[in-house]
Amino acid sequence: MDLFLDRVVIGLEQGAIYGSVALALVLIYRSTGFVNFAQGEMALFSTFLTWQFWEWGVPIAAAIAASMGVSFLAGAVIERVLIRPVGDVEHNALALVIVTVGMLLALNALVGWIWGTEGRRFPKIFGAGTVDIGSVSISYQALGTFAVLAVLLGLLYLLFQRTKLGLAVRAVASNAESSSLAGIRVGRILMFGWGLAAAVGALAGALYASELSLLDSNIFFQLLIYAFAAATLGGFDSPVGAVVGGLVVGLVTVLAGGYVGFLGEDLKLVAAFAVILVVLLVRPQGLFGRKQVSRV
Repeated sequence: MDLFLDRVVIGLEQGAIYGSVALALVLIYRSTGFVNFAQGEMALFSTFLTWQFWEWGVPIAAAIAASMGVSFLAGAVIERVLIRPVGDVEHNALALVIVTVGMLLALNALVGWIWGTEGRRFPKIFGAGTVDIGSVSISYQALGTFAVLAVLLGLLYLLFQRTKLGLAVRAVASNAESSSLAGIRVGRILMFGWGLAAAVGALAGALYASELSLLDSNIFFQLLIYAFAAATLGGFDSPVGAVVGGLVVGLVTVLAGGYVGFLGEDLKLVAAFAVILVVLLVRPQGLFGRKQVSRV
């Protein structure tokens, strides 16, 4: 029983990280209507920036904040320079997919060129201690990850539900043409959406590398798969769904890796693919997503 509870805690901790990356995917989807396949490598680059600041002697919390700021600006520039000239998702969906896949490959190569391919030690953001609750030990890292995700979700809720900027983002996501006619600067809102997603990705990447205590150029591909599974399960238009989906995917993969003999730790990624497949077959819009309605 103790082993089961330990695995549940580990699954929830990993799921919180998957949910935070899924949040970044959802933010871009809500702003633009398409999925950014380069989100994982954007988070990878941002996490290396965090590591670089820390290596230069900046405290880890300040290093993460600085990386999030740089990532916000970089995300806005990417939208303006690379995404906007291609066009909107309604008319150029395939071209946008190709551009984001190209960004994925380019960013991964750029990380290897700047920092090399050797693994780097990444610090524990919240320390290496544990808290004992009954017979279960919960690490400071897990508690800190849960707290960060809760605060992040609360801030995003306030942004989208209580501010004019959040209302503008929702309006652009619903109908960009009508929003433009209403006086909303659609281009600026799209830049903001990409910048916000990049900043959230930088935070998620730092949490992931901190959990592993390791950073290299290959660890974020699997993270993106888990985040896709989380966003698919929760719904690509629901931030709450992304978090819930991340927690469920974390639990499923850890428990499957521990208790399904033929999977083990090496093949637990199969469980994430299974989640994606089942949700797409049963409820394509996700648990919290809204069904798309179109006029004929």
